[in-house]
Amino acid sequence: MLSASDIRLSVAPMMDWTDRHCRHFHRLLSRRTRLYTEMVTTGAVLHGPRERLLGFSPEEHPIAVQLGGSDPRELAEAARICVDFGYDEVNLNVGCPSDRVQDGRFGACLMREPSLVGDCVAAMKAAVAVPVTVKCRIGVDEQDPEAALDAMADAVVAAGADALIVHARKAWLQGLSPKENRDVPPLDYGRVHRLKAARPDLPIAINGGIRTIEEAQEQLSRVDGVMMGRAAYQDPEQLLLVDSLLFGEPAPVADAFEALQVFEPYVAARLAEGVRLQAMARHLLGLFAGRPGARAFRRHLAVEAPKPGAGLETLRAAVAHVAREDAIEKAA
Repeated sequence: MLSASDIRLSVAPMMDWTDRHCRHFHRLLSRRTRLYTEMVTTGAVLHGPRERLLGFSPEEHPIAVQLGGSDPRELAEAARICVDFGYDEVNLNVGCPSDRVQDGRFGACLMREPSLVGDCVAAMKAAVAVPVTVKCRIGVDEQDPEAALDAMADAVVAAGADALIVHARKAWLQGLSPKENRDVPPLDYGRVHRLKAARPDLPIAINGGIRTIEEAQEQLSRVDGVMMGRAAYQDPEQLLLVDSLLFGEPAPVADAFEALQVFEPYVAARLAEGVRLQAMARHLLGLFAGRPGARAFRRHLAVEAPKPGAGLETLRAAVAHVAREDAIEKAA
């Protein structure tokens, strides 16, 4: 089972966002934050281009892979493949509300089938030695969150799950888009807190609407861990606070400027492999939020990074917009 420190702070799996370039950069900001892949379906793992889907840099550890699926045998095989790639944790998606996952009978619709989720967890636990965890909602549609979340927790605990991550909102599978499901259903942190109080031995992390590391600290008085999503992606400099505030350890870099310098060798290596700068630079647009020069930084990357041949000089020119303003401010 994962310890509370293992799940103390993590960055949520987010489609089209938490790819390997994003994760590598986030790791430069925090050694202790747990990182998750985008959701990968069992079909993609079993039959798709595995290196492209599952490859990651050794520096990204500790890193978890999130799987989407509902067939216990396929999930067990996919989990084995992922562990062979070196992942530290396998997480089952029981929270995504998109039409695509509903059609495939996985994601949030599995909140209605806790016994099946239990079978999936048990199969993965039998197949791999790393922790197996579940990320779920508090319920879907007209479900009573008290009964729905208890049933899910009962099923995954009986199956041997090592931790439960709960997005503290219902998902409405009919009537709301996936985007609306991230904001419209009201947050109910109290429901997750009650689950933790009832199950003190189960590591539980809370997810949904947590915007700052300070808010995460408040939640950690009631649960074992916090999973941050869009706030961590859109303002990644917050991750610089994680190691010091939540673990009592120094941050790996002093600031975003140093992080970008340390990121350069990775960028150069990927460019040499044929990766476009835009694929990496798009994950940096949230840096320097609210600081002089930040708008020029974003604009420069947005305009120049997609161009053929864009390289490190493009990234450095974007950073120079903020560095100049920072130097002026310090000299004033």
